[in-house]
Amino acid sequence: MNQISVKSYAKINISLNIKEKREDGYHELDSIMVPIELHDSIIISKLFTKTNDNFVTVDDFSSGLIHYNLASSAINALKKEYNRPEHFRVYIHKVIPMQAGLGGGSSNAAFTMKAINQMLKLGASDDDLIRLATPLGADIPFFIKATPSRCQGIGEKISPIYIKNNYYVLIVKPNAGCSTKEVFRIADSKPYKQIDIESVVEALREGDDDKLAECIGNSLEESAISVVPEIKEIEDYLRSKGLKLVLMSGSGSTVFALSTDKMVLKKIAKEIEDKWFVELTKIIK
Repeated sequence: MNQISVKSYAKINISLNIKEKREDGYHELDSIMVPIELHDSIIISKLFTKTNDNFVTVDDFSSGLIHYNLASSAINALKKEYNRPEHFRVYIHKVIPMQAGLGGGSSNAAFTMKAINQMLKLGASDDDLIRLATPLGADIPFFIKATPSRCQGIGEKISPIYIKNNYYVLIVKPNAGCSTKEVFRIADSKPYKQIDIESVVEALREGDDDKLAECIGNSLEESAISVVPEIKEIEDYLRSKGLKLVLMSGSGSTVFALSTDKMVLKKIAKEIEDKWFVELTKIIK
């Protein structure tokens, strides 16, 4: 197999609880992460010319170097572990917006790693890939299995969860993005708001939207709003339309709304599509 194409799915955090900062600079977290159908497309080819490097290109010039770095690092980690000499050309067609809290760069890295594992028939298990992915970034291990999960530690402790309802997801992102580093810098200057993740897990399992609306939360939301005030404007607008399950994803700046009523979300999306980046998608279960 000399070429492979894969979908690289986005994620949302139905809740995100940030705990203490560790001595190594990472933060302990406890989060509910779910994959959604919004995705980038990746084409990976073996390089047969003489080269000492991989070539990763992205068709969104606003995306910066993060995709190059993460995808290249994922390839190199896999090659080093299995002592493989091959080099690759990776082309990423971007749809997932950057600095959005949707895990686009991490997803690209994880799905590139999985695809090369398949191409080279390395036989690496999901646990093997998670071990290799953990040092590269907190969200990358989640995308190895890409199933609704509770993620703890620094993202490497992954426990699948059950979601009873079939949720559609309205994604709304302001023009401005959020730098994860900047949001954490602000958040580290004060105590983190603590979210009851156990109750979130229970509400999702029971399909109790009222309970879920009461307990969902994001420890980084207040800090992200200080960077991009439009986040709050979007949240207020969605709630004014009667949506109860509204939250910022990750470190921002995307806000999402969950509903089992696709037509309600579709109508709201139509009203705001000229103002913000809007996408109607659904949770992958």
